[in-house]
Amino acid sequence: MDMFEKLKILADSAKYDVACTSSGVNRDNPSDGIGNAKACGICHSFSADGRCISLLKILMTNACMYNCSYCYNRFSNDIPRATFTPKELAELTINFYRRNYIEGLFLSSGVIKSPNYTTELMIAALKILREDYKFYGYIHAKAIPGTDNDLIQALGHLCDRMSVNIELPSSESLIALAPDKSKNSILAPMGFIKDTLTENKHALVKYKKTPQFVPAGQSTQMIIGASPETDYSIIKLSEGLYNKYKLKRVFYSAYIPVVRGSALLPSIETKPPLLRENRLYQADWLMRVYGFESSEILDEKSPMLNPFIDPKCNWAVNHPEFFPVDINTADYQILLRVPGIGILSARKIVAARKWGKLDFMHLKKLGVVLKRAQYFILCSGKRAEGIKINESKVISSLLSKKALENYYGFKNGVQIGMFD
Repeated sequence: MDMFEKLKILADSAKYDVACTSSGVNRDNPSDGIGNAKACGICHSFSADGRCISLLKILMTNACMYNCSYCYNRFSNDIPRATFTPKELAELTINFYRRNYIEGLFLSSGVIKSPNYTTELMIAALKILREDYKFYGYIHAKAIPGTDNDLIQALGHLCDRMSVNIELPSSESLIALAPDKSKNSILAPMGFIKDTLTENKHALVKYKKTPQFVPAGQSTQMIIGASPETDYSIIKLSEGLYNKYKLKRVFYSAYIPVVRGSALLPSIETKPPLLRENRLYQADWLMRVYGFESSEILDEKSPMLNPFIDPKCNWAVNHPEFFPVDINTADYQILLRVPGIGILSARKIVAARKWGKLDFMHLKKLGVVLKRAQYFILCSGKRAEGIKINESKVISSLLSKKALENYYGFKNGVQIGMFD
């Protein structure tokens, strides 16, 4: 099989891995090498100067020994199989880079023979890139559950970011849909990566020439919609992963049905739950950046994110006791909880009010979305002119008439489809 055919098969098989992330690391190019890594962005993201930056997303092999029900590359699926040699993968990456097609590599793999054997192939490919070709660009590598720690450490010294996919939100779903994997086999390498990162940071303080270990940190991915877990259990799990394993990101991937006739999975005709995925990303952002806890966003009585209104607005509407807040006196963390005020606008407000009192016209110039914020704020004790405060008024200003009807159906406990 020639290289082009392998590329076609393995690039297509890699499309289910989520990789839209900024690199998170800056690394200059020494005079003897090519490529560099910039923290501003990698996969279909944009740099500070407006450039779209991309990476080659590829599998080492799609010949997998596991039979995970939700996976396109499971061994029982009748699809073409291919495997790159380390030399082929390195040459492909470097040739794409020289043609300015890519600025980095996202490398994952099915499990061929064993986790250790597969990881050794990945290490060999990255060694050729780093040592033979002197490639200093961004590399994101997937660590395979069940791999020995010494191999994970070797892989971590060759890449910028590493991820271990947790796959499913609960042990029960993992047992039902991925019987070859276990919770411990996934969490153990996460813990090892976290501990090694801590040791590496301490070593770098003492010895500047210490080789860096995954300088951009680690992340993970969860498949959404393949199993019956609620949004509350998902964001609670994410919160635990952030706190315990110091992850940079948890990615949520809407399940794309790839199996016909399975009683355990949604039917092949079911649409991927993309809106649910989007809401989970919004809730995740509230936890990582805005200081919310999972229990503030959802609880056991209300376990699903509202499909008709974003989590921040939903929280504000359901917690009127926190509002209104006065723009001229509220601290930064309180401002972040106001719908329509983001990180940049909150910082601008805190900086601008040192020079005088702010009014609603000032807020508009500072980038505040007044259509949302005006119901939750005061300027020097005064509301915006003509504003009447009640839940119906606030919700109706944020939603279309059709969405408004569905919203109140959702609020009143009527069971409606997520995409109805």
